[in-house]
Amino acid sequence: MKKGDIGSGPAVALVVANMIGTGVFTSLGYQLEALPSAFPILVLWAVGGVLSFCGALCYAELVSMWPRSGGEYHLLREAYHPLAGFLAGWVSLVAGFAAPIALAAMAFGRYLAKLGVPVEPIWLAGGAVVLVTLIMLGSTSAVGRFLGGLTILKVTLIVAFMVGAMVPAGGGEVVASVSLMPKAGDWDLILSGGFATSLVYVMYAYTGWNGAAYVAGELRDPQRTVPLALLGGTALVMVLYVGLNAAFLVRAPWEMLRSEPEVALAAAKAIFGERGGAWMGGLIAFGLLSMLTGLTWAGSRVHQRLGQDLMRLGFLAKVNRHGAPVGAVLLQGGLALLLLFSGAFDAVLNYVEALLLVSSLLAVVAVIWLRWRRPEVVRPFRVPLYPLPPLLFAAATSYMLIYLVQRRPQELMWGAVTLLAGWLIYVMVRAGEPDGASHEGDGK
Repeated sequence: MKKGDIGSGPAVALVVANMIGTGVFTSLGYQLEALPSAFPILVLWAVGGVLSFCGALCYAELVSMWPRSGGEYHLLREAYHPLAGFLAGWVSLVAGFAAPIALAAMAFGRYLAKLGVPVEPIWLAGGAVVLVTLIMLGSTSAVGRFLGGLTILKVTLIVAFMVGAMVPAGGGEVVASVSLMPKAGDWDLILSGGFATSLVYVMYAYTGWNGAAYVAGELRDPQRTVPLALLGGTALVMVLYVGLNAAFLVRAPWEMLRSEPEVALAAAKAIFGERGGAWMGGLIAFGLLSMLTGLTWAGSRVHQRLGQDLMRLGFLAKVNRHGAPVGAVLLQGGLALLLLFSGAFDAVLNYVEALLLVSSLLAVVAVIWLRWRRPEVVRPFRVPLYPLPPLLFAAATSYMLIYLVQRRPQELMWGAVTLLAGWLIYVMVRAGEPDGASHEGDGK
């Protein structure tokens, strides 16, 4: 791995690409059922952004202390114990990235099919996974430029849609009865159970705010670049999310949006006609392709770090002449294709969802733990308003975990089985290795 190839622009693009997927384009219809008022819905998206920003602040402090790639695997390993890090890496390896990649690819295939591409969605999805996997075998600078270009295009299209939706011209009239300002009863809705439940889904739409932490070792001056990417990317996405939902609420008839799974397409058709629906479908497809690229880049670096630290997984750290971790990239692409063509990606993603939340929760709580246990460690970036950000994020994530346990308790068993399998593999791969053994170099 060549260090220092990637600047702040592609790093921000990675965060934005990992975050903007299908969530913001699909969830408004269900929120309108629980929160039949515009202001509480905009507050909902703003609260989700603030909580994600709190998480980004915490990761920024941790990565500034230990600026290496690997995400939760690296952070939990350093903060708690190598086993904690390995279990986070294991979850990432078997499903944490492969399942979301397969899910994003399948959605990409479906949207292209809706746009008239005469190929079965499953083959379009598989082609997207193969294409991105091949791109990942090139230089990190080329990957950064490809991702940056896709993300700039995606953000530009979203902004263009927002501006077009807010300007009352030929495609439809502004819905006069809708106001974005607070009115009587709105604060009761904000304090309701429906708001709290809707926040769970909004937080899923913000997933990916930690993207730059996975590739810290490939960034120039990571102690400065990672905080900038995490915070700048999260703030940008929050503005886009609030603005896009405001456009939907003001311009599209709510009866068309309620309980509509493809709310963005419905809103675009209502505002701009059939051409608007095609435009939005293309926007979402571009968004999914950039998300697919970001997930593949981030996930392969977790697997590479596993190979650097554990000799028996050393094949994951081997790099080609471009510095790309060939074993890690091909393994992740292969797992994604396996889940895609078996149709198992949704089920796998559901049963590891709670484990992924636990990983990010433990990373954020590590900020408090390390301030107490290891105050002497140099922290180039420190969380402002400490301890409020980690406490807010921990409270929100704990609520989401409780919600998942109550709604899908059977998946706890599968999560426990996954962790047990990870522990057994950890014991096997560590057997015979000297304490502290790792491939601390570039994986060459």
